Amino acid sequence: MKVTIDMDRCVAAGQCVLAAPDVFDQRDDDGVVVLLNASPPAEGADAVRTAAALCPALAITVED
Repeated sequence: MKVTIDMDRCVAAGQCVLAAPDVFDQRDDDGVVVLLNASPPAEGADAVRTAAALCPALAITVED
């Protein structure tokens, strides 16, 4: 699994952090997403896909 972020699209909603906190975080100054792990382990795949689906800006791309 490969995760990429379009930081220009991020609206700092934080849904990704709530869904997959081991993979996503937010910058302190503006809340924009920070990708902690671009290749998360298989056991976290469902959480990462949920995070991508919840993103209101569709800023998260997940490739298998």
